[in-house]
Amino acid sequence: MTRAGAGAGAGAGVRSADPAGIDWVLARMRALEAGLPPRDGVAVFNRVYLAVTQEVARRVTAGGFGDRAAAAELDVRFARRYLHAVDQAAAGRRPPACWRPLFQLRGHPAVQPLQFALAGINAHIGHDLALALADTCRARGLEPRALEGDFNRIGALLVAMEERIREELMPGPDILDVADPLTHLVGSWTLEAARNAAWASFRALWALRALPDLTEELTDRVDASVGMVGRCLLTPLG
Repeated sequence: MTRAGAGAGAGAGVRSADPAGIDWVLARMRALEAGLPPRDGVAVFNRVYLAVTQEVARRVTAGGFGDRAAAAELDVRFARRYLHAVDQAAAGRRPPACWRPLFQLRGHPAVQPLQFALAGINAHIGHDLALALADTCRARGLEPRALEGDFNRIGALLVAMEERIREELMPGPDILDVADPLTHLVGSWTLEAARNAAWASFRALWALRALPDLTEELTDRVDASVGMVGRCLLTPLG
């Protein structure tokens, strides 16, 4: 089975078009929040992701997406990849390469909360999103263009959240000091660029879906490259 195929199986426990699956995701994230020390790197990302998922759930309920059922399914399949990585790490198994830096450095005292948040977002958007989009298209019999509108709506929400995250988690008063190592480091990565790359990866995976060897190779390379970016984002700064 290819990596992409395995990803489809990981989401099989969620029925298609079942918005209640978002409630399950929220319950898992809240349980993680309650069970982790606040300064833990995974806890920092989890708080950010919980806030995003709560807003997505609100908009799904309010009819804020073009295809409510598809948006709910995408949200759940997307979140399950993060939660699966959490479960793998908790069981002593190796999570995907994109997630390893966060789990390996989650307790490092010289890594700032903002770095943990951005490293988690990088892993999730840069690697998991493309696979979740492909899983959703397969499960619902859709073509990529059917998800593009809601992808952009979620993207606008994420970009707004990124701005808030940077404001809330950036330490100290000198956030515009370009000579500061943290300012320089986190300024080298943007969610918008990661989101655009995720859409391109999704389109490539979808075009290669009948060629499992190439699909697996592309998935592995994206995983490794996103992991390398995550490692850079988590550079200890003292």
